[in-house]
Amino acid sequence: MDNPLMTRALCIVLDSVGCGHAPDAAEFGDAGADTLGHLFERVPGFALPALSSLGLHEILRELHVEFPLPSPLLLEGAAHAHLTERSPGKDTTTGHWELMGAPLESALRTFERFPDDLVAGLETLAGTSFLGNEAASGTEIIARLGEEHVRTGKPILYTSADSVLQIAAHEDPDIFGLERLLKLCHDARRLLDERKIRIGRVIARPFVGASPEDFERTPNRHDESLTPPPTVLNRLQDSGVETLGVGKISDIFAGSGIRESHPTKSNTDGMATIERLWAEKRETPHLVFANLVDFDMLYGHRRDPGGYATALIEFDRWLGGFLARFDAPDLLLITADHGNDPYHHGTDHTRERVPLLTLNAPANEVTDGDFGLVARLLARHFEDRRERR
Repeated sequence: MDNPLMTRALCIVLDSVGCGHAPDAAEFGDAGADTLGHLFERVPGFALPALSSLGLHEILRELHVEFPLPSPLLLEGAAHAHLTERSPGKDTTTGHWELMGAPLESALRTFERFPDDLVAGLETLAGTSFLGNEAASGTEIIARLGEEHVRTGKPILYTSADSVLQIAAHEDPDIFGLERLLKLCHDARRLLDERKIRIGRVIARPFVGASPEDFERTPNRHDESLTPPPTVLNRLQDSGVETLGVGKISDIFAGSGIRESHPTKSNTDGMATIERLWAEKRETPHLVFANLVDFDMLYGHRRDPGGYATALIEFDRWLGGFLARFDAPDLLLITADHGNDPYHHGTDHTRERVPLLTLNAPANEVTDGDFGLVARLLARHFEDRRERR
């Protein structure tokens, strides 16, 4: 690629694909969690050759995974490390912000149930009272309260171990409606900000169906995030780099530092969007920053190791084809934001280290450290290319 203006980087976050419990995992109730390690150990025939060619097996061996792994030939220009989160948390917001160079010094707010004065404010916005107001699995609470919601039109309010306020409602406008749900969540975000309640995300959880047997959450989920402090995304954008968010990236950063947003419905849609944007060969420097959420949303929280393994195999197969077309000057970073071990107890995220697999990064700088290494490598890549022009 001879055009010096077309400096490019691709950063893919495999949502929840952790690689072993963090040193402080016990403080989060996650001692022994190991999303990737347990999949390799317990799923017959599980293999990820493309990720392994970037150094995944070496990372797992370094973290003392107690089972045999082959030593594949590493791709030229590949370098790997494992990263440990500094921020106090194990959720999407905290992980992504630190990856982009904005670690949190204090944890975002979490609740077992939301206080009465906040619920009263939400009810004013909704024009009705809520069902729920508890910490629960999304699929479980919809199955349990969905029929009452359909009968009464009252939305379902719930949270989890993460810093989230979630509202589930039926997409049928005669029951509640998608547009009404999205507006309610937007207004709820504004209410939290006005009251200075630092909840990371307000999440709209639309669903369809007529009974617990066929209630199903749809891909029309939408996150309303707390606005982050300045990140490397803002720094790149200010220096003329186009920042393109794929999946829920723009939601996670409340649009801050994102020039274009390309929402997706699934991992498959996300991978197709990455390919399309990469094939455009824009004449300006640009970063494609993608989140692939199915690992977490569909399989980690539902404790489905078979589905989780299949989704990783599908990504790895896609990656193998994509790597064959990857140009030498371009920077590739593949990482994760937290863990979600499908063999662990409960249904929440797990506090884990995450892998960092790279192509064309300075090998001496790809060393075990904090999540912020991703931001530093991105900044270095675009600054170095600009200096060489």
